[in-house]
Amino acid sequence: MNPSTNSTIKPYNDVDAKKNQVTTMFDKIAPYYDFLNKILSAGVDGFWRRKAIASLTGVGTDNWLDIATGTADLAIESAIQFKPKAIIGMDISPNMLEIGRKKIENKALTSIITLEVGDSEALRFSDGSFDVVTASFGVRNFENLQKGLSEMFRVLKNGGKVMILEFSRPTRFPIKNLFQIYFKYLLPVIGRIKSKDQKAYTYLYESVQSFPDYERFASILQDTGFIKVTFKPLTFGICTIYLAEKK
Repeated sequence: MNPSTNSTIKPYNDVDAKKNQVTTMFDKIAPYYDFLNKILSAGVDGFWRRKAIASLTGVGTDNWLDIATGTADLAIESAIQFKPKAIIGMDISPNMLEIGRKKIENKALTSIITLEVGDSEALRFSDGSFDVVTASFGVRNFENLQKGLSEMFRVLKNGGKVMILEFSRPTRFPIKNLFQIYFKYLLPVIGRIKSKDQKAYTYLYESVQSFPDYERFASILQDTGFIKVTFKPLTFGICTIYLAEKK
């Protein structure tokens, strides 16, 4: 897949812009998102986020940016582990952010984490604004993958780090086969019953299948300008942590 044409996999139809469809989809499933994450991942999603944030070492703690923040779980985990002075969580779905704000209030983290609606492919921030830029399970939803990654690179300080946690495809039998069956057949049924959205969890499977994981995504990060690019699969390769720096 050409990363500049990441708009080919869309939640609902082939006509409307992917960005608009993704916004609609997450606004619709927002009330069920956290519950379904726990059910569909057997509770492992929290471990993935903790592991991903813990993988960041030697980073500045002034300003962090979490793009495609959703209901703010990764931003909250960042605040707990590293206590940056300020974290901005950005997402295109207002309904997801509203749930995130309540969670931040409940954890007394409003002095650290601020959430705002925004487009990850057109960030409002100046060049070199952040020590760390993170994203979990969001970059595959970009309409233009290269544009989104270039924006992450632009707003990162020289010497800053990016951490991306994203679904990937297991490569070894029998996990590969079980993953295919679960994601393609069982997960959409469970998601549809709970969220009443006919397409959202079918889109999840299709977007994971089309995403350029492992070495391919590492290569795209390098082409974007990042250095010291590494990746580490988790849970048999169901998801992968990507780390990189800006020179």
